Amino acid sequence: MAVVAIITAGVVGNSIFSGESLLYRVLALLVLAAVAGFIVLQTAKGRTWFKLFKDAKGEMRRVVWPTRQETLQTTLMVLAAVLVVALMLWGMDTFFGWIVSGAIG
Repeated sequence: MAVVAIITAGVVGNSIFSGESLLYRVLALLVLAAVAGFIVLQTAKGRTWFKLFKDAKGEMRRVVWPTRQETLQTTLMVLAAVLVVALMLWGMDTFFGWIVSGAIG
């Protein structure tokens, strides 16, 4: 509940002090975000979320990312498939348009 109040205060304060320098408003929002984050980390759910993000970061390090060549080849295959499907749809649209215009007269 305190975190919601802090975030609300930040939004309202940003609106009230809209005439002030953007730098000061951003710094104030960063301070409020840090305080809200500190409060969140004091709760069980906050620690669980922090652990989840920490574990996700560790999992990203274990992922075997594709090489530049593999990425390029896959991208070209997808583009070729999209081109083929686009041409097929264009052909079917033209064909059915021809049939409908012939039926309508």
